[in-house]
Amino acid sequence: MSASTTSTDACNDFHALHHSGTPLLLPNAWDYASAAILVNAGFGAIGTTSLGVAAAHGLRDGQGAARAETVALTRRLARLPCRLTVDIEAGFSTDPGEVAQLAAELAAIGAVGINLEDGRPDGTLASISQQQELIATIKSQVPNLFLNARTDVHWLALDDPQMADTLARVEAYRAAGADGIFVPGLADDDRIRTVVTSTDAPVNILYLPGQHTVGRLAELGVRRISYGSLLFRTAIAATAATALAVARGEPLPEQVPSYVEVNQLAR
Repeated sequence: MSASTTSTDACNDFHALHHSGTPLLLPNAWDYASAAILVNAGFGAIGTTSLGVAAAHGLRDGQGAARAETVALTRRLARLPCRLTVDIEAGFSTDPGEVAQLAAELAAIGAVGINLEDGRPDGTLASISQQQELIATIKSQVPNLFLNARTDVHWLALDDPQMADTLARVEAYRAAGADGIFVPGLADDDRIRTVVTSTDAPVNILYLPGQHTVGRLAELGVRRISYGSLLFRTAIAATAATALAVARGEPLPEQVPSYVEVNQLAR
């Protein structure tokens, strides 16, 4: 079987996961070990977290600085038996052709999807027309790749984020060829429902602890639930907590994997 045929089948499978009876739960990894342990836990699809990937290499998220690290990680994670979608921030370039080339490279490695945001490093949003051109260019080059178009109207905490702007971007990105729509920062049921009912594309919501439950998001019609950087932030918090517990003579966290268990994650 050729690599292109395998890629098409894998992409089709990933597309189908957004149209099953339950939302796709997508945990986000930042290195090989975090992805492998999630696969071992039973998750058949894994995303990457741009914050985790950047921070693990001493870089800032959202600044377009982690392109090489993202590609290298994709090569490692492609060895795992799961569907992999890659967070590429805003594309690591302002040139649509270069971003499309990156998407094609990731697809050739084994990625079945990408996450593409409209937020920019200076805290502004790309214009709708700019983002439409970017989406259309990527889809023209790698049509089978699941393009999850993220709008940061709410995420960037802009003054008084308007649903009208969010809905305009949702409609425009879908028209440009986006396969899914991602609106991080939405917590209110009514706003989530409004976005879901405004488009025929599967809607992705970022899980917010204390504000969401998987069951409620499913009831609202959400088709994909991302963990975002939650697992990475939890892991580094646990690192500090464990180090302090040893220093203070306190009990260690439960269910810490053994050396052998972690060492066996390599394939």
